Amino acid sequence: MNFKMYLPIVCIALLCFSTHAQPQRKLVKIIVSPDQTDWTYAVGDRPEFSISALRNNVSLEGVEIGYIIEPDPGYRTIKIWDEGTVSLKNGTAKIKAKKMDEPGFLRCTATVTVDGKEYSSYTTVGFAPNKIKPTTTLPKDFEEFWNKGKEELAEIPINPVMTLLPERCTDKVDVYHVELDNIKGKIYGILCKPKKEGKYPAILRVPGAGIRPYYGEVSDAEAGFLSFTIGIHGIPVNLEKKVYDNLMQGALNSYWTTNLDDKDNAYYKRVYLGCVRAVDFIESLESFNGEDIGVTGGSQGGALSIVTAGLDERIDYLGAFYPALSDLTGFLHGRAGGWPQIFVDEYTNKPEKIETSKYFDVVNFARFVKVPGWYSWGYNDNVCPPASMFAAYNVIDAKKELHVFQETQHWTFPEQRELRNEWLYGRLNE
Repeated sequence: MNFKMYLPIVCIALLCFSTHAQPQRKLVKIIVSPDQTDWTYAVGDRPEFSISALRNNVSLEGVEIGYIIEPDPGYRTIKIWDEGTVSLKNGTAKIKAKKMDEPGFLRCTATVTVDGKEYSSYTTVGFAPNKIKPTTTLPKDFEEFWNKGKEELAEIPINPVMTLLPERCTDKVDVYHVELDNIKGKIYGILCKPKKEGKYPAILRVPGAGIRPYYGEVSDAEAGFLSFTIGIHGIPVNLEKKVYDNLMQGALNSYWTTNLDDKDNAYYKRVYLGCVRAVDFIESLESFNGEDIGVTGGSQGGALSIVTAGLDERIDYLGAFYPALSDLTGFLHGRAGGWPQIFVDEYTNKPEKIETSKYFDVVNFARFVKVPGWYSWGYNDNVCPPASMFAAYNVIDAKKELHVFQETQHWTFPEQRELRNEWLYGRLNE
């Protein structure tokens, strides 16, 4: 395996999925503003970008700004359309982009050097994003493959082991470490359960990429829900952080491409079926109301939310932030593919890997989602490029609502999470 090629991806994944905090502010701020307030254009339009640079909230006059305009590349480069330098006059420089002749996204990146230090920022605009179509295709035996997997899973007893974690419990919530039998091993998670006797709706929380301990969502249980947060790697989720760090650097490095040339043994087969097993567990709880289950997560967790809803008819609602693993073949067609942004070199661009990816691409699970969904992401996301996410969203034939927060990259505003919780809690309590 070419580890050097995947090292940047590992670093980005660890950085982006370990926190949802906004990036730190810098001394010099560059603002790249499009001339459409919603950052969205019709095919054939020519957007104009205004660039300004501020230090201490005061415009920098006369400085040289370097710029690059290119189709949204994620964190790679596809093809540069235009590049050059402009000088700020009256605090602003304007750049007119070329026409975009098909649905997609275009990015303008601006860079300035001040006192020997380089600062940059970018803005990504969309062109008819609701008309973006997937580049991946649906295998003829897709449903057969996954139905067989679920049948194999059903033959394995759940065998739940629940261990109370007294140090994490509150006066209103009991917290358990949970172990379940899954295909080819185990699945572990944290269950947060209201102490008050009753029957409750449930929320399955599925994780972003990486390897880490989990603590559960006590706030869900305090609001009157069973909340089950799972890990996907078949190891307990209450160990010391260094255990997970060592695994990420060693045995589980680049796990997302493990056995990508073999659909029966690809890493995500056990993961996707593990999500179904988590639903099995929720259904087995005496305190579950027997009716209402929502699933939610961000990035890899956004992907797993869609996958679980597409695989398991017991899911009633889903809430997904910036779903990864969407339209993985994008780079083979001249646009950014979804995280982990593969199919860019000879190592991955092999027919058997491309074909296997179709069985795990979120787009193909999105085709089978039939439940109401709440979705949110930003145009500036360079980890899960927006074209890949729209490719999945656009094929969903169910009640759905998309909340675009254009400037966000691979993070969320608190308001986004408040909206998601309001929507999901409200639906589960109907």
